Amino acid sequence: MLRTLSLLSAAMLASQVSYVAMAQDASANEVVQPTTSVSIESSAEASNRFQTAFLRRQVDQTMSVGRAISSIASHYPQEIVSIVDIALDTYPDKYREIVFAAISAQPSSTEEIVQLAIEKEVSSCPNIVQLAIKAEPTYVDFVVHAAAVSTPEELDEIVRVAVLTQPDAADSIVQTLSQEHPNKIVEIMTSALNAVPFVGEYVVDALLAVFPNEAQTVVETAVRESSHQREQVIRILSTAQHAGVSQDKLKEYAMSAGYQKKTLIVRLVISLYIALSI
Repeated sequence: MLRTLSLLSAAMLASQVSYVAMAQDASANEVVQPTTSVSIESSAEASNRFQTAFLRRQVDQTMSVGRAISSIASHYPQEIVSIVDIALDTYPDKYREIVFAAISAQPSSTEEIVQLAIEKEVSSCPNIVQLAIKAEPTYVDFVVHAAAVSTPEELDEIVRVAVLTQPDAADSIVQTLSQEHPNKIVEIMTSALNAVPFVGEYVVDALLAVFPNEAQTVVETAVRESSHQREQVIRILSTAQHAGVSQDKLKEYAMSAGYQKKTLIVRLVISLYIALSI
């Protein structure tokens, strides 16, 4: 195993030295540039073939592409993205095993791995998002960022799947995506709260922290999407008031969102109960 890995390292080093030498030759004599370009392409292809053959040998030895990925990543963490690239081309039907193993072994490369898997269309974007979050839940923000950049047209579904997969990170997910797509705050909130209604207060708190001037949009959307759950509305309004929104504004936002029930008293708890007639 170590001998094989040493061969991989030597091949990569030789390839890099070859590139430098060819670049120097090109600078010294522009006439050989076309030949050098062809040589670079040939060298890159040779390196790719070597890595593919190496990966296949590791898969044969470990009897699992996932174990092979984990083993290679432990010795060559800096090469994990290129190995995943080759693995997805070589074993596309094993994408779940490949992505899960790669992210678990090298979480810092999560964003690049997710983008790569989406670009290669080995599965739908939401499926890849779910898989990546399960592999490393603490990197959920990197996962949704990569997915939203790669397929912005699927933003709503990305939010829904991410929040369902990791509900404890709903506030962070919504905050991250809203900062990247500020004109989509309502859509992002709606998708998140429809998927996991009980996170309303946390989502409101996270959004008001970065969008204090969007209090009306944030509170109205949260109340509207939670209007059938009285306790959630109370928590949402209490959270908003704690963030600095006045009582009069809260009442106005709640009524604008359609939360109008006769004789209903919404008690907002901060240090004491504050009654608001809606």
